[in-house]
This record gives sequence, C-alpha cells and structure tokens, in this order.
Amino acid sequence: MVANKDKKAFQLIKGMKDIMPADQKYWQHVRNIINKLAHQFNYQRIDTPIAEATKLFSRSVGDQTDIVEKEMYSFKDRGDNNISLRPEMTAGVVRAYIEHGMVNLPQPVKLFYLGPCFRYDKPQSGRQRQFWQVGWEAIGEGSPILDAQIINLGYKFFKDLSLNVVVQINSLGCQECRPVYYEVLLDFLKGKKNSLCDDCKRRVNKKPLRVLDCKEENCQEITADAPQQVDHLCDDCRDHFVATLEYLDELEIVYNLNPKIVRGLDYYNRTCFEYTSQDNEGTKLNALGGGGRYDGLVEELGGRPTPAVGLAIGLERTVRELRHQDVKVPDVEGYDIFVAQLGKEARKKCLNLYENLLANDVRVAESFTKDGLKPQLELADKLAVKYTLILGQKEMIDGTILVRDMEGGIQEVVDFNKVIPEIKKRLKTRLVEETPVQ
Repeated sequence: MVANKDKKAFQLIKGMKDIMPADQKYWQHVRNIINKLAHQFNYQRIDTPIAEATKLFSRSVGDQTDIVEKEMYSFKDRGDNNISLRPEMTAGVVRAYIEHGMVNLPQPVKLFYLGPCFRYDKPQSGRQRQFWQVGWEAIGEGSPILDAQIINLGYKFFKDLSLNVVVQINSLGCQECRPVYYEVLLDFLKGKKNSLCDDCKRRVNKKPLRVLDCKEENCQEITADAPQQVDHLCDDCRDHFVATLEYLDELEIVYNLNPKIVRGLDYYNRTCFEYTSQDNEGTKLNALGGGGRYDGLVEELGGRPTPAVGLAIGLERTVRELRHQDVKVPDVEGYDIFVAQLGKEARKKCLNLYENLLANDVRVAESFTKDGLKPQLELADKLAVKYTLILGQKEMIDGTILVRDMEGGIQEVVDFNKVIPEIKKRLKTRLVEETPVQ
C-alpha cells in the first residue's frame, strides 16, 4: 500500500512514551515484585480515577508548589467543573479513605496502587509527562515503627530487583517546631537571596524548605552550611525520629542522614525519605522514589485527625536503573507447544486442537495465517518451543498427528485423539529432567 503523502503521520505527544514489547519483560518483572511485596506486607490494591477535582490537589499538594503552579494538566469539563489529571496519587487515596468510611476499618488501613500520573514537566530521561508510579500508603497509625516498616518495604523492593540503593532520611518536624526552624532558616538566607536562582528567589519567603532541595549547583553551595531541621525538633518529633532510626538499624537498612531531603509536597511532616541508586562503586546516581509522614492530610481533606505514612516509586526511573546496572530479568513466559498445519481442512481441525490445548493449560502458540510449513517451523524455532504438532493431509486421512521434538529434530506419529494427554506427559517428563537436583 502506498502512503498518502498529503497526510502527516501522527507522532507521540511531547513527554509521552510508548512501552514497546521488547521492554515489557522489565515492566512485568517490576509488577511481579510489587504484587509479591503487597501480599507479604498485607497491602490491598486500590485504583482511583486518573482525573479528580483540581481543588483536591491544590489543597493537599499545596497552592504554591511547583506541581500546582506550573506542572498540572488542568481543564474545565463540559459541566464547567475544574478538573486535573492526577500529578500524584496519595491525595486520591486519602480522598477515597474518607469518602468510603475506611476510618471504621481496623487501623492502619494499608493500600497500594499502580498507575499513570501526569505533570507538565521538562521531559528528560526517566521523567516523562505521563509517568507510572507505584505507592504504598498506611493510614491510621502514628507509631514510628510504621515509618520504618514502610521504608523497609521500599528498600526490599529495590533489593528484590537487585538494585543498590541508600535511604536518604530527614525529619521535617511538625506544626509546633517547624515554624521555629523557618525563622532560623530565613535568617540564614537573608542577604543570600540575590545570589539564588530565580525559582529559589520566589521560594525564600513562601517555601524556604524548597531552597534546600534545589538542584542548581550555585544554590547547593549557598545552602551547604544551612541550619538543619533536626537541630530544632520538638521533643516529640525528636523521639519519633530517633525511634525510626533505631528500627532501621534493627532491620540493617543502609541510610544516610540528609538535611536536604525536604520533599516537594506541602503535606509532609516528620519523617521524610528518598531512595537513591548507587553503582557498584557506591556512587550516587539519582533518586528513584521516596515518601514520608503526612499526619495532617486526612484532616485537611475533610476527615478527622488521622496519622499516615506512605511512599511512591517511579517505574520509568526504576526500569532505566535496571538497564543502567545491567540487571538480568526473567523473560516473559514463553510457549511449550506450536501447532502447525498444511491445508484448509487441517487448519480447521488445528483451530479446535489449539482451543483444547489452551483449555488444558498448555502454553501453545500458532500461526494459522501461514500456509507453508517452513515459515511455521521458523516461527516455532524462534519462540523456542519444545514440541511442534504438525497436521497435514496424510495425517488427516490416518487420524494421526506428528510430534516434532524441536531440540533433537525427531518426529513421531501419535494418535490425534490422544495427542493432548501424550504431550502433557512429555512436558512433565521433560520438566523433571530439566529441574536441577537440590
């Protein structure tokens, strides 16, 4: 078919990305680890809508954060409602917790999610405008052991993926002690404002903590000697932080006290943390995810005062890191059997055979659109199947079918009506032979 030169081919929207079949084995491996950990730690899946009321995010994330001011995909629907595509997922989970009366369930309520989020950010490696995120939220308990457990959950996630990470951890204090630290920090930044980047100049009086988090080299140098929040914690926050660290020590989790970890969302308080990747030499590479406490968010969104802690991890960044560290992941489950046919009548009969093999939980492939035996066998070889079942005109007349061992090339004639139990017996025998002795 000749392409219409007058029509321009559609292309991806900037900042969006296709996840191609060749990449799916990485994503499937990550999903498998997610589901395993969710079961081990007793977290139940929740799926919230991609679109929510804009005010949900402005109230939770913060009106003056970069996410709300510059990065949200917001619009008015036909009912003149202000709608936004979710830039993160904690706010939607907390909304669901309140709306569905989960406060009446045994606490803490442990939920996990997996899905796409949207931010109009500058596209770069590992950061797309549509990006996939997994997260775990534990709502309804304020004990520091829960902080340590959820940090451990994320730590095990990366460990199970054979990725080396270090937990960067800090405490942001609470409503009682944070204002005291703000005054100390503002006093430090006074006189340095003109030397900061444009974003940090805006942040100084509105969000001074974000100045500490700036990635601009000049701003990092300016804040290198900034006062630290941990030196200005109230007694309760200090006790909570110390207890969290003691639990992490008990779990033998590698962490680094990092006063620059402040997170970019308004709802965080007390414990906050990030996971940074490392190569074999221990060199820091980049942040893969993080989280912390958000003890005031449930109340802010209309519920009763409820402590909570959670974490979120970017899947694009995780998959990129798997590739960067050359981590080997299992191939997507393949096929054991291939059904090949020659002729119209054989194709009809093989169509039914294929369905019966599926019904018997046999991993089977086919290419019924092909007529010649050679292209079918080539595909069977490419799929690395163990056996190919071949049905031609002679076999149709005899009521038989050929079973071809793809490794040795030996073919045997088998009664067509007995081929399914025969092939299941051969697969079982082969599995025993290939299983290493412990």
